Amino acid sequence: MEKDRCDIYCFNEEKVNSIKSSIDTEEIQRVTKMLKALADETRMKIVFALYKGGELCVCDAANITGATVATTSHHLRLLRNMGIAKYRKEGKLAFYSLDDEHVEQLIEIAFLHQKEVNTRG
Repeated sequence: MEKDRCDIYCFNEEKVNSIKSSIDTEEIQRVTKMLKALADETRMKIVFALYKGGELCVCDAANITGATVATTSHHLRLLRNMGIAKYRKEGKLAFYSLDDEHVEQLIEIAFLHQKEVNTRG
């Protein structure tokens, strides 16, 4: 037996079947897309800026992240389409913020987890 593999086909068939029947493939695909949207360094910087600063205009988010306004606007539009960010217009300015407290919690937990992983060595 290899260390990372089971020698039997299924240890707890009841549990396996229960979990398999609860998987919603469309929901998994939506969550995967959302997490992929966060798996970009520039977008994560933008999301972190929104997490720390609350509502920001596109130009301020660009300034914080070191990206152009056009690049930042593109990333923010994608984040909005994925349900991660929301926006409002005020004249010629567009202001963005995280969509809701669940997104804020997701970001907070991700950074907290990473800090804990780093301290474990």
